Amino acid sequence: MKTSLGIWAFGPMVTRFVPGGYQPEHDYQLEPVAEKVHRAVEGLGDLIDGYEFHYPDELSESNLDEVRAALGSHDIYCIAGGLHLHPQFGRGGLVNPDPRLRAEAVAIVRDAAAFAGSLGAHLIIWPGGEGYNYPFQTPYADSWRWLIEGMAEAASVCRDHGVKLFLEHKNSEPAMKILMRNIGMTLFVVGKLRALGLDNVQVNMDWQHLIMNGEHLPEYAALLASEGLLGHQHGNSGWGTFDDDNMVGATAFMETLELALEFRRIGYGSAGERLGFDLYPYTEDQVGAVRRSVMQWQFIDSVAARIDDAALREAQASKDAVRAYEIVYAALGA
Repeated sequence: MKTSLGIWAFGPMVTRFVPGGYQPEHDYQLEPVAEKVHRAVEGLGDLIDGYEFHYPDELSESNLDEVRAALGSHDIYCIAGGLHLHPQFGRGGLVNPDPRLRAEAVAIVRDAAAFAGSLGAHLIIWPGGEGYNYPFQTPYADSWRWLIEGMAEAASVCRDHGVKLFLEHKNSEPAMKILMRNIGMTLFVVGKLRALGLDNVQVNMDWQHLIMNGEHLPEYAALLASEGLLGHQHGNSGWGTFDDDNMVGATAFMETLELALEFRRIGYGSAGERLGFDLYPYTEDQVGAVRRSVMQWQFIDSVAARIDDAALREAQASKDAVRAYEIVYAALGA
C-alpha cells in the first residue's frame, strides 16, 4: 500500500494557547513550504510516496514549481480545501449567511478542485468551519442546502478533471458543531451528491475523528468498502477527546490492528488507494514522529498478516469473542 503525508505535520504546531506554535522555527514565513517538503523528503525518503497540501495556503500556482522541485520523484496525491484557515470565513464559508462571502467560498473551492485536477490529485473537503457555535445561531435547513450545493460544485469540477472528491467528517473544531460531524451525516451528503449524478465522491476516514465519535474504525472501513465509498485514509491516533493527531499505534492499538485486518480482507490499496498520515507532532521531532508512525503501521500490518483469518471468521460466525482473542493474541506471540 502506498503512502502519503500531509505537509502540515511539518508546520509550527500552533495552538490557541501558543499562537506562535511550539515549534516556531517552522513558521511558514521562516520556512516556506518548499523547504518543509525538502526536509520531509530528505528525512523520510521512500517511506512516503506522496504528499498532501492545503490550497491555496500551502500549495498553489505561485509555489508549485518550487515544491515540485523539492518533491523529486514523490507525487502530489491530494489537495485539501482550506477555507477554515481564513478569518473571513469564521462563520462558515459554504454556509456563510452572507451571499457575497458564500460565493467567494464556492469560488475558492472550485479553484481548489480545478487545481487538484490539473495535477491529477484528488480533493479532500473537511468542512471544519461549516457549522455553528450556539443554539439559535443558525438556519439549519438553509445551511445544509448551501453545504450540499457547495460540495456539488467541487464534485462537478473534480469529475470534469477525472479525479475524486473525498469527504472527511469531524464533530467539532473550529466550529463547535460541524454540520458533517459523523459517518451518518457524511453518507447523507454522499447520497445527495450521488443523486445529482456525482458518483466520484468517496469518504476519507480520519482515524482520530472517528475515535472522537466512538465510531469503530474497522466497522466503518468494512461498511464503506462494501458500498464502494472507501476512498482514502488519514492515519493517526489519540486519546479520543480531542483531535490529537498522535503517532499511529500510540493509542487505539487493537482498533488499529483490526483495521489493518479489514484492509487486507477488502484489498484496500489494490486499486491505488493510499494510507495517508495526518499528524500533528506538537513538541516531537517531526521527521521522527512520521517515521515512527510508518514503522508502527508496518508492524501492526505484519501482525494482521499473521492472524489466522479463516479461524477468526469461524469464531466470528458465532460471535465467539474468547476464541477470537485467542487467535489475535496468538498472532501477537502469546
